[in-house]
Amino acid sequence: MILYEIIWKQKFVDKLLMKHGVSIEEAEEVLANKPVIRKVGRGHIKGENVYAAYSQIHNGRYLIVFFINKKGNRALPISARDMDSAERSYYERQRASST
Repeated sequence: MILYEIIWKQKFVDKLLMKHGVSIEEAEEVLANKPVIRKVGRGHIKGENVYAAYSQIHNGRYLIVFFINKKGNRALPISARDMDSAERSYYERQRASST
């Protein structure tokens, strides 16, 4: 999946930083860094589903960014946090199988 734009809403920016300690720059790095992406749920609007993007960023953090895929492959990040051990194992398996 190629994402052409990232849409930010202040309420989600605040949640990322205050609750999970993830900056906008870190979340954008995940989305720009050829992440492993998988669908995790249906959206409230037809065709706008929720996805998870997994990636390791430049500072070594393993992050997962949840986003709504808006029309035109525009990402609306709604949450982001450090991966747990199961998510990190999934990410590592997916990366290994794609090389």
